[in-house]
Amino acid sequence: MQFSDALQRDITETVRFALAEDIGSGDITAQLIPAEHTATARIITRENAVICGVNWVNEVFQQIDNSITVTWHIADGDYVTANSVLFELSGPARALLTGERTALNFLQLLSGTATICKHYSDLVAHTDVRLLDTRKTIPGLRTAQKYAVTCGGCHNHRIGLYDAFLIKENHIAACGGIAAAILAARDIAPLKPVEVEVENLTELDIALEGNADIIMLDNFSLEDMREGVARTAGRAKLEASGNVSTQTLAAIAETGVDFISIGALTKHAQAIDLSMRFV
Repeated sequence: MQFSDALQRDITETVRFALAEDIGSGDITAQLIPAEHTATARIITRENAVICGVNWVNEVFQQIDNSITVTWHIADGDYVTANSVLFELSGPARALLTGERTALNFLQLLSGTATICKHYSDLVAHTDVRLLDTRKTIPGLRTAQKYAVTCGGCHNHRIGLYDAFLIKENHIAACGGIAAAILAARDIAPLKPVEVEVENLTELDIALEGNADIIMLDNFSLEDMREGVARTAGRAKLEASGNVSTQTLAAIAETGVDFISIGALTKHAQAIDLSMRFV
């Protein structure tokens, strides 16, 4: 996902909601500190990571108190080692403490997403395959996580239900077959990409005959994937899905498929351990 005005608007709204959720009627603990007291803080990572979330952190402190200065030592997509200083803050002590957890929540989750994506992308760097995310994201953080995916070297599938067709088993059954579903999709939105999920080589042939743009090979064996690539011969893009893990990923990529979709890129992300300390 490219950083855009639309993404920035999403960041503004997401941060506003997150701050309201945390602060509520006011940060009563921060009131223990004199209002005039200022401070400087450093944020470090406790583990190796690919960092993502700079704009979310900036927005948190901008909304809390725009007098706060945020000085970054890294950029989104940078790989850092444990105990690296990521950024420094200076400004009213109350405001720094009030924004700490919300800012780090965004940064730790998005960095965790970017880090796992980097791990997966490194495993297939010797191939031309593109690793795709899915819609298995944390509710309310769809665009944030999809941005993090790109910072880790992977790629976005469709953003939601509106920007491309993905015709799966239940859609096919309800439409009366693969060919009928493709025709209906072309009629509804002729300019939208049409992807169809197939479960065997016979269904692959039907999807090819129907001129699907992308065909998802669902839980195919490696042998059938290779056969599918040979049969397709470039007439459509092929996406492998199902039973994808770090142990199976390279072998799937080596079959020659164009894409591999992996729900784990977003739904299995483990937050990076971060810490803020006054100096």
